[in-house]
Amino acid sequence: MGDYDLVAIGTSTGGPVALKTVLTMLPGDLPVGIVVVQHMPPVFTKAFAERLDSCCALAVKEAENGDAILPGRVLLAPGNFHMTVSRFGTEPRVALNQNDNVNGHRPSIDVLMHSVALEYGAHAVGVIMTGMGKDGAEGLHELHKKGGHVIAQDKESSVIYGMNREVVQNGDAHEVASVEAIAGRICDSLRARAARRG
Repeated sequence: MGDYDLVAIGTSTGGPVALKTVLTMLPGDLPVGIVVVQHMPPVFTKAFAERLDSCCALAVKEAENGDAILPGRVLLAPGNFHMTVSRFGTEPRVALNQNDNVNGHRPSIDVLMHSVALEYGAHAVGVIMTGMGKDGAEGLHELHKKGGHVIAQDKESSVIYGMNREVVQNGDAHEVASVEAIAGRICDSLRARAARRG
């Protein structure tokens, strides 16, 4: 399957509940960091991150510019800021910017996923969940081409089957799973990674 060093998640309409479902099912000792774009106005992302942190075994926080990507840590893009990832030797970090909206959004899932494809390529798992439109489809197409593993939420468990449908229709989803099964699929991918690394 691959050697994975990062999980990147994108979601929109219906995302807060979907994210809570996925993140609360992941163990606190997850061996990689997670970066998340949830389309949400700026006044809500900090409180949302704090709410997730209170109910997850993982540490969840609203991302700040330069935050380190650490195992067991979830960084949520703040509203009104794009988030990208960079690998500085052994200290991968996130960077924030206020460049123009992409697909009508800031933060944009495409902006995050393009940077994940560039910096991590085959060493990343990309997850696309419920939401309207097509944000994330181009970035995940790039990640797929680079050898990353792509998981899409299925139609039945989505509030809006839009962004994830685009990824599935493009042929870029390696797996399609219900929201309740996504955490298990992520863990399976990471176990395969650990087995390969010995």
